[in-house]
This record gives sequence, C-alpha cells and structure tokens, in this order.
Amino acid sequence: MRPDHLKISACVTAGNEEDKIAACLASLTWCDEVIVVDSFSTDRTFEISRQYTPHVYQHAWEGYIAQKNYIRTLARYPWILFVDADEVVSDELRQEIEAEFARGPGEIVAYQFPRMVYYLGKWIRHGEWYPDIKLRLFLKDRGHSAGEEPHDRVVVDGPIKTLRFPLHHFTYDDVTDHLNTLNRFSTISAAQKYARGEKFRWRDLVFRPPWRLFKSLFIKRGILDGRQGLIIAVMTTFGVFIKYAKLMELWIKHHQPQGDHGHHD
Repeated sequence: MRPDHLKISACVTAGNEEDKIAACLASLTWCDEVIVVDSFSTDRTFEISRQYTPHVYQHAWEGYIAQKNYIRTLARYPWILFVDADEVVSDELRQEIEAEFARGPGEIVAYQFPRMVYYLGKWIRHGEWYPDIKLRLFLKDRGHSAGEEPHDRVVVDGPIKTLRFPLHHFTYDDVTDHLNTLNRFSTISAAQKYARGEKFRWRDLVFRPPWRLFKSLFIKRGILDGRQGLIIAVMTTFGVFIKYAKLMELWIKHHQPQGDHGHHD
C-alpha cells in the first residue's frame, strides 16, 4: 500500500471505445483508483468500464481540454495519471512508476514518458510519432490541462522527470479510421485558427505540406519504419494540407460578398 500522499488516481476519458477500453483499464489495476468519464457512448464502453471500476461517470463531451479538466476534479488522490481509452500502460512503464514512488518523488511534481504507437501491424519507432513524449502523471494541485483543441496537454508548476519506458497507443484501427480522424481534427484546427483571426495564406497551403513530408520522412527518420512510416508521413502531410484548405474555405465562406458566386482562380 502506498502512503496517502503518493496515491494515484488513473483518469480515463472515453467515447465509443468498446474494443479498446478493457485493455486500457486492465493495465491500470495497480493504481489506487480508476475513474472513467464516458461521453454518453452509444456502444458498450460504459458497461465494460463498470466491470473494472465502480467510478464510471457520464458527462457530455466538452472538448479534449475541458473533458480532462473535468475528470481531474473527480479524483480523490493527490497524483493524477491521464490515460486515453485507446492507450495501455506497458508493464515496463508500470514498474518504472512504482519504483519511482517507492523511492519517493521528492521535489518532482510530474512525470513524462514516451508514447509508442501500434499502427498497421507494427510498433512505430521513428518519425513524428516516436518518442512523442507525453506528460501524463502529475500532482493534482500542481497541474491542469491546456493547449489548443484538439491537442490537450498538461501544464505543471514545478520540476518534471522523464521516464524511459513507453505508454502504448493503439490509435487507428485502419487507414479509413486514420483519414476520418484527420478530417475531424483538421476541421477543429481550422476553426480555431479562423476564430483567432489567422488569415489564409497561399504559402501555407503550398509550402507547409511538402516541408512536413520531408521532415517526417528524413529529418525525423520516419522512412526507417518502412511502408508504415511512409503512410504515416503522407497522411500527416495530407492533414496539414486539408487544415489550410479548410481555413481558406472559412475565409471564403464568411468574407465573399453576397451574390458573388462567379468562378475565380
């Protein structure tokens, strides 16, 4: 038993993850409590979660950042471990965290660690997807979720330590699922940019995508992940392209004079 000041509340936000939630929750049984906030799933996510923990709540989806800040308020213990429903704490990471807490964190207020993605039958070890360091374990009263939709991140006040072993991420079921997510995320990102008044610029549409492809494949060495590495790099590039195309669309939609529906280059 850990002393009270070292107890960990694992917090999982979920929505329609019936195929993945069981593996996620099974990897958290070593925590002092497990909390699930389900955004009114239409599948069996809620029922499956109840098999692993009594602390399952339903809360309408408010966005990636707000949902994380909400679940944090439900935690009873001083340390929070954020895990998404499609993630699994590896045995090595669990052992590393338990060893840290057995020694005592001292001045450390948060831990970050790499996240490793399983994609199209392979663990991805290069490119923009690895090591993908995530800060997910932190003192409740020293951190909160911030960032920009759809990319939440934890911000803490105090020293952070980086651990070696990974959180496993079972992100996309297939290429179609990957494309659907890119479509959804690019819409959110473009809307955020537009709301901030960020203008559409041709150079973003023309130059950012090829630069991202070069960076993903060669600077970040995604090419070393073979076929999967190439697919990830091209998909990421496409995501950048459609984000700026959607920003262009928003500016046209809201600023084109009424009745000006002629053809333009």
